[in-house]
Amino acid sequence: MSNYSIKDLEQLSGIKAHTLRIWEQRYNLLNPKRTDTNIRYYDDDDLKLILNVAMLNNHGIKISKIAAMSSKDISEEIIRLTDQSVDQNDQIQALTICMIEMDEDRFEKVLSTNIIKLGFEDTVLKVVYPFLTRIGILWLTGAISPAQEHFISNLIRQKLIVAIDGETGNSFGKTFMLFLPEGELHEISLLFSSYLIKKHGHKVIYLGQNTPNADLISVYKMQKPNYLLTVITSAPAGDKVQEYVDMLGREFKESEIFVTGLQALDQSLAIPSNIRLLTYAKEIKNVLVKMEEQTV
Repeated sequence: MSNYSIKDLEQLSGIKAHTLRIWEQRYNLLNPKRTDTNIRYYDDDDLKLILNVAMLNNHGIKISKIAAMSSKDISEEIIRLTDQSVDQNDQIQALTICMIEMDEDRFEKVLSTNIIKLGFEDTVLKVVYPFLTRIGILWLTGAISPAQEHFISNLIRQKLIVAIDGETGNSFGKTFMLFLPEGELHEISLLFSSYLIKKHGHKVIYLGQNTPNADLISVYKMQKPNYLLTVITSAPAGDKVQEYVDMLGREFKESEIFVTGLQALDQSLAIPSNIRLLTYAKEIKNVLVKMEEQTV
């Protein structure tokens, strides 16, 4: 069980610490514990409650009414609001609650409802990606555990793999080779790119996580793909990114290479002529649409 400060609750829920203290005193909404050195902290149950309370309050339900509701009533009202709402922030909040509670069934329902309303592609772009950004912030601040992050990331990964399997591509499209550098494990953006590429009728050679340079070069020589795509999120890092980008430009001169990810975009890199930086997830779709326009 994790421990949270009131500042953690503020960051996770969006409710100011001052307001949380008032709710605590006036409505006995939270029950802070104390360490042996008398420092106040909150536990997982407090966090789950305040996330739910924040969502209900944002929908105009007065805090006095929420404080009088049972846990069951709060849960049922949250489910009702999530099912009916088309607001992106509501859906991100619902997914955050699923992550904190590690509730796979509820996560599945929230995501499936969004896919029905928005379609798979827009669900990823408008709900999942902003949610992942939020996870990144929570991870950096220590507000969520590795287990919670891995739990939700793997569920999203499974959804993407199922969607990819539903797209067949065709023999007349271009060939894309997708891979992550050695040591890189953040696969969701690469999987989504694979989905988009196959949806637009192209072939994907998917090498996935942690691809050694020697294997990458070997497969390239065998398959001769038209395009390469990689995401550099955490590895390589620092000055090694320039070295890696230079290697890609040098070894794969006959193909156009798309590179994205925080490590690539946060640096002033000297970009080889056959490499193009993509600044956000949707940009790969724009590339595919332009390719289609050029063949018409």
